[in-house]
Amino acid sequence: MKRSRFVISLIILLSIALGVTIFSVGAGAVYISPSRVFQVLSGSVSQGTEYVIIMNLRLPRVILAAFIGGGLAVAGTAFQGMFRNPLADPYVVGASGGAALGATMAIAFGLSINIAGFNAVPITAFFGSIAAVFLVYLIAESGNSASTISLLLAGTALSTILSSVVSLIMLLSDKTLHETYTWLLGGLSGRSWNDLTSTAPFIILGSLALWFMSRPLDALASGEKTAISLGLPVKKTRALIVLMASLTTAAAVAAGGIIGFVGLVAPHIARLFFGSSHRRLIPASMITGAILLILADVISRTIVAPMELPAGIITSITGGIFFLYLLKARSGELRG
Repeated sequence: MKRSRFVISLIILLSIALGVTIFSVGAGAVYISPSRVFQVLSGSVSQGTEYVIIMNLRLPRVILAAFIGGGLAVAGTAFQGMFRNPLADPYVVGASGGAALGATMAIAFGLSINIAGFNAVPITAFFGSIAAVFLVYLIAESGNSASTISLLLAGTALSTILSSVVSLIMLLSDKTLHETYTWLLGGLSGRSWNDLTSTAPFIILGSLALWFMSRPLDALASGEKTAISLGLPVKKTRALIVLMASLTTAAAVAAGGIIGFVGLVAPHIARLFFGSSHRRLIPASMITGAILLILADVISRTIVAPMELPAGIITSITGGIFFLYLLKARSGELRG
């Protein structure tokens, strides 16, 4: 893709993201027109009910959705490139299972922690996610070579174990079953500016680090033999990619719960328009992921308003349908 074409395509994608953001801020049980939203955001309106709804309730939620969706998409792009597997997503190395176990334990055992405005649930989810990924990497590395197959198998096995432990805790602690189940479904209800400021730095750090590793990702996507022939320290590079992608995923999961398919689908959509070069694919995937989760959040709080559905349900349904279509299309290509 030529540089000028890439810039134009990125500007169009950013314009779509801006339009979706303005629409999302106005959507809800109390509808606010896009023109009114723009007036509030531009500073023309600085008081009143609409101002409070936009600035205190919806805007931080929408921006947080953008960061979470973007972070999951970047992590998904990195994992798909590193594993050379279009089915890879941010949870493939156990990040989801670790976060789920951490959050479930916090809810079931009534832990009371508060760090930087975060309570026990997101804190334990964050550290549970990081710990699970670290354990997966140690298991995969035990044979002196953390191959992509070893990482995939170790992540799948550990995720199954962690999921069973979560189910056991939920069964033994039925009083907290609803709260745990709601968190596991993923959602952005009640999120504030504090959640955003505590989450965004980790997602920005991880995403930037992965973007700076675009060339190593391109090399790994071409195969380990190619990467080694280019002089790339495969083992160290893979470890750093896993670390940064897992950091991004952990921050996203801690803030929004388990939100599936965004990190799986967004890279595929971005790849159709921006190609496979990670220097261009990563920012395109990030914006695409942001758009997808913002739209999912809009649907979750309007489709049965005033009742609100977890955004994770929306992403799972729509993402699952899209992915089944993708699999069918790819199988058709293989037969042809």
